[in-house]
Amino acid sequence: MYEQYYGFVQPPFTLTPDPRFLYRSESHEEAITLLQQAIRRKEGFIVLTGDIGTGKTTSCRALLEQLDASVFTSLILNPFLSVEELLREVLLDFGVVSREGVRSGRIATASKHELISTLHEFLLSLMPIHGSAVLIIDEAQHLSTQVLEQIRIISNLETNEQKLLQIVLVGQLNLLDVLAAAEMRQLDQRISIRATLKPLNREEVEAYIAHRLWVARGSTAVTFEPVALDRVHAYTGGVPRIINLLCDRSLMQSAQMRVNRLTPAIIEEAAAGLGLRLPEQGKKKKKAAGTAAMAPTRARVAGMAALVLALLVVAGLWFTPVDQLIDVGVPAIPPAPVYESRYPVGPKPIPRADLLLPPPVTAPPPASPRPATP
Repeated sequence: MYEQYYGFVQPPFTLTPDPRFLYRSESHEEAITLLQQAIRRKEGFIVLTGDIGTGKTTSCRALLEQLDASVFTSLILNPFLSVEELLREVLLDFGVVSREGVRSGRIATASKHELISTLHEFLLSLMPIHGSAVLIIDEAQHLSTQVLEQIRIISNLETNEQKLLQIVLVGQLNLLDVLAAAEMRQLDQRISIRATLKPLNREEVEAYIAHRLWVARGSTAVTFEPVALDRVHAYTGGVPRIINLLCDRSLMQSAQMRVNRLTPAIIEEAAAGLGLRLPEQGKKKKKAAGTAAMAPTRARVAGMAALVLALLVVAGLWFTPVDQLIDVGVPAIPPAPVYESRYPVGPKPIPRADLLLPPPVTAPPPASPRPATP
């Protein structure tokens, strides 16, 4: 393992959303700042979007770490929940109900009205202590229409002065299309803040790699040649998750070679092992495929052109050569890479109380009959 060879305390390019490894690029810094301000001002609905692998989940975890103790938080990582399941998870995260209460079946049989009423009572109880509550839903582009509508209704829990619950919807770029649908107009109009995470540019890629190496605390210096960093940016397009994959594989190869300086050749070999291609390589491949597909058509066109030319010569006529009138060029369109999302489920906070339903009333045991006196 290269971690032992370089003396890293932990892998520097892990795919887990560890907030310590978050590099705050310009777009990441702007997004987190907007979220903090919106939560502090109790804006209501907030939307954070970004392409696959740009660090949305990691940014959310970093945001949660920066909130003070007066803010109760719920982070939902599974969007494929029913309305009742979502409400139970929120109450569980807020500490209103306990795991034991869920296992006992009392929470499972509660109606949607009871769950919402309990959530409302909890939010009202935060006002005397100047507390607030934040609900963050990751992968929100997968939420069903029914759940989104219920979330809109939950957002109506408010007083005359302020919202009682701040809701952050986090998702891929198509989340904006989901919210722009006609049936989502009421929800879309309630969104006050919209932030977007962007891929890293060349300078940010270099700073990103240096930051993760520093956090990992390697005892042996690891450096990337400038041209190697150019290759990393070109192969990954500045997407942090793909940078992690490529750099992790590159460090594996450099450790096997017993070198501490990563060269462009190491990056290219690692990229080939991951199936990554440079943009110009994708264009060449597309152009070659298009040229091969057009070969039979060009052969038929050439035969027809020869026949027409022969007829013109026989007739004593001469026009512009036919081959100058034929354009067989095929525009090259690079294929868009598709990457699979990986978001692990994090730990839940320790429940503080079980306030949903009163404990079941048990009937007193029947009195034992008195023995007959002689």
